[in-house]
Amino acid sequence: MRKALLAACCLLVSACKTAEPAPAQPQSAPTPQQPVAETKPLPSGLDAAALNEQANPCEDFYEYACGNWVKSAEIPADRPRWSRGFDTISARNEEILRDILDAASKGKAAEGTPYAQKLGDFYGACMDEAQLEASLPVLKAQLAKLTAVKSARDLAQVVGTQHARSVFPLFRFGSNTDFKDATQVIGEVDQGGIGLPDRDYYLKDDDKSKALRAAYVEHMKNIFVLLGEQPEQAAKSAASVMELEAALAKASLSRVERREPKNLYHRLERKGLKATAATFPWDVYFTAAGAKDVQALNVSHPPFFAEVDRLVKATKPAAWGPYLTWHYVTAVIPALPRSFQEERFRFTAQNLTGAKEDVPRWKKCVRFTNGALGEALAQPFITRTFGADGKKTTQDMVVEIEKAFERNLDTLTWMDAPTREQALVKVRKIVNKIGYPDTWRNYDALNVERGSFLSSYLNAAEFEQARQLAKIGQPVDKTEWLMSPPTVNAYYNPPFNEIVFPAGILQPPFFNREATAAVNFGAMGMVVGHEITHGFDDEGRQYDADGNLRDWWTQASDKAFRERVACVKEQYDGYTAIDELTVNGALTLGENVADLGGLKLAHAAMETWLARDPEAAKQANSYRFTPSQQFFLGYAQSWCSKYRDAFARQMAVVDPHSPPYWRVNGPVVNLPEFQKAFQCKEGAKMVRPAAQRCEVW
Repeated sequence: MRKALLAACCLLVSACKTAEPAPAQPQSAPTPQQPVAETKPLPSGLDAAALNEQANPCEDFYEYACGNWVKSAEIPADRPRWSRGFDTISARNEEILRDILDAASKGKAAEGTPYAQKLGDFYGACMDEAQLEASLPVLKAQLAKLTAVKSARDLAQVVGTQHARSVFPLFRFGSNTDFKDATQVIGEVDQGGIGLPDRDYYLKDDDKSKALRAAYVEHMKNIFVLLGEQPEQAAKSAASVMELEAALAKASLSRVERREPKNLYHRLERKGLKATAATFPWDVYFTAAGAKDVQALNVSHPPFFAEVDRLVKATKPAAWGPYLTWHYVTAVIPALPRSFQEERFRFTAQNLTGAKEDVPRWKKCVRFTNGALGEALAQPFITRTFGADGKKTTQDMVVEIEKAFERNLDTLTWMDAPTREQALVKVRKIVNKIGYPDTWRNYDALNVERGSFLSSYLNAAEFEQARQLAKIGQPVDKTEWLMSPPTVNAYYNPPFNEIVFPAGILQPPFFNREATAAVNFGAMGMVVGHEITHGFDDEGRQYDADGNLRDWWTQASDKAFRERVACVKEQYDGYTAIDELTVNGALTLGENVADLGGLKLAHAAMETWLARDPEAAKQANSYRFTPSQQFFLGYAQSWCSKYRDAFARQMAVVDPHSPPYWRVNGPVVNLPEFQKAFQCKEGAKMVRPAAQRCEVW
């Protein structure tokens, strides 16, 4: 569970979860920068139309690399954000997946497509919008069984039954690698049970937060009306849900607190959980949830479960009905009549994303099918998009950057020899996964019904939860992937000590077979360096080479590391995200350290690559920009982005990444390699004074 959601450090939260405001710093009058060797062509992989050459790269590099793209690009009406990198690739991938699924739904899947019938039926059921209108009576029959509570025992029974379907009121339950024994999978209960994106939305008293809470309550009321309640009763139901969610939010750890692994590891076992929350009938719950015999258990935040116990004691049984109804309904809204989906879109668009139109049904169905049968859908996708040369080049790039990390260790005067030795062991044990898994997932037990998307949607959720719970007590399967291959993302997973690059991201502008090595190292190489550095950021460094949460640092090196990351935190705390919201330097610390380290490592690896390959060096030097300039432009242009204000505000609260404007300008101000590439003088905005420069890895 958390292995996919929390422990893995991703390049991007998801294809729809980052934010990028317009440049937040006042812009000084630009000084035009003379291009290098103006008569030479622009290297393939860079976008001339994106450049704003009236800007000075030493004053605002993001504006120089992306200014004209930002000026001319339009955010599609159904999206909260548009980027030259992630979103353009995702859009291309979705078109390919749509073709595959359209064919499968008509019984014309390409030969060799695994689970073609299930893929076609799942997608076909999702696309049958007329059939969705008939789902409400079925939903109401389910709710009658899953929300009736007259006692604590009833509550445990229905909560467990909902959890078995991957619907998580009250708290979350799944499996995870034991933080201190990376060979073992144990059960895990974690905080949850709220409907807004973050606990802070319930706790802050500023006017915008109050307005959002009011809009959320109104949205809940509208959903209860659609379920058949009279407006007055619906308002009471909504208020009751809000009261319970606010109590759970107040007892929850913040996102910053959850970045500290030790805060999330309390192996109390089942008996310890019972002692922490004695009122809740845990035996009834675990039986209903599908894990009757589970004993090995991590309780991520015991005070949260003490609050659950208090709520079980203090809440009248009748109040649980609206709360359980709300969480079940919102979990299955994609399979409900159009009126439910329109109301959900209205709330999220007005308050969280700013999107102008709902996502077209075919895109939703592609995404849902990828979520349910991702490794089956991936196989025809791989055949159509991913070549062996791309995998080999990426593997070679990964190896080169890992070697750059090793060489860089010898230059770190702040790290002593014993710690350096352990870091060397860890980087040499990193497992590299590129493109797609060696062994594909089995979907034999997943039941798909062409005539009912609600049933198929719930069956897929139940299938996945059962798969997760079946891991408990088993050896860790280190061949497993946490993302499907078409996903446009990458991640480092501390318990596995692995870096993973799905085929979905190994496409232009991140990886371009026609681009120079310098451009590819700036775009994809930085991604590789970023994920490697995650193994040594403020979270990842706490895990050893075998993936165990273990302190392998000497006291002196630990102190020196903390001083250096404090510099990074302070730097990003000073940046504006949007309006009055600043970047949260503590929340974004790991990603900022990874960006800084990744860029430095990738540049060093590029120089070694070109020195070893005269042909690649000759090619890179035949273009208008120097190899180092190509490198930094390749990096920056993969992050050209535009965001709607509502989404930018949401991401400032929940996203552990800085806005892309600062993901470009934030690292380069610390890098002498950048300042040398563009001949930036002391005093320029893209040059931090030496005494203030941040360097970790």
